[in-house]
Amino acid sequence: MSQDIIAIVGPTASGKTDLSLSLASELDGEIISADSMQVYIGLDIGTAKVDLENQTIPHHLIDIVEPNEDFSVAEYQELAEEAIIEIQKRGKRPIFVGGTGLYIQAALDGLLFPEPKRDEKLRQKLLAQAEELGNEYMYRRLLSCDEESAQKIHPNDIRRIVRALEVYIKTGVPLSKLQKEAREFTPKHKAIWIGVTDERQILYNRIDARVDKMLNNGLLEEVTALYENGLSSNSTAYQALGYKEMIWYLKGLVTMDEAVRILKRDTRRYAKRQLSWFRRDKRIKWFSHADFADPSSLHEAVFEYITFCDLDA
Repeated sequence: MSQDIIAIVGPTASGKTDLSLSLASELDGEIISADSMQVYIGLDIGTAKVDLENQTIPHHLIDIVEPNEDFSVAEYQELAEEAIIEIQKRGKRPIFVGGTGLYIQAALDGLLFPEPKRDEKLRQKLLAQAEELGNEYMYRRLLSCDEESAQKIHPNDIRRIVRALEVYIKTGVPLSKLQKEAREFTPKHKAIWIGVTDERQILYNRIDARVDKMLNNGLLEEVTALYENGLSSNSTAYQALGYKEMIWYLKGLVTMDEAVRILKRDTRRYAKRQLSWFRRDKRIKWFSHADFADPSSLHEAVFEYITFCDLDA
């Protein structure tokens, strides 16, 4: 089907963006970002956003939220559905690309999120406790009531820790259990799932090189501007990889060398978590750069697979 949805997933720095641009050009597609940090305006270098001004291929769900605003998976789900409908109405092909697994699953599987609505009073109370007692205390608290969710969340990602605690306190049910129940529903959209990866050490080397490139391209200056313009320590954007480490440096909490070391280490750990998430999904057809002479050969193999993939089989 010429309008079958494609989903390109995989760990950070695996080459998803280049593949998506190649496929969009070949298949007359439009790209829907599935990156939880690329939604934020001004988080450009650290999130490896494409240069939209110099792009001929339409992109969706990038730069749609101010850095201090909250943005939920349910909101992404709604906007992604609108994007799918608009793209297909134009006779184009929706191509999801990104490493935020929950976003892509929400959009394509139509996950029902039986989570309670945000309780701002409870949320502020939990944030105040985090401020007083520390992120580590809140993380241990989450481990005690929802270990599965805690294992998927970085110990310093206080926004997600607080959200998971908020859900448990409001419902008495772990967020991970609610999400697991939601996944039992029949997928809303059929899609061709493509996974891109590489040998672990090569991927880690590429991550290190990407961090160096971001710094050379002005990551520190970008973060400084956001920080000076009032980026809140309680915001999700503040917790983004590359941003919190640079802010630690600006606050004098770490040296630049230490900030860079932590950023590279945590990005490698994030890539490992991404792979663990996606490996569970048996719909994904994996392509490793290790099996191809160069990226263009991998792109050709993916294109051939998509061409002959029958979602109705």
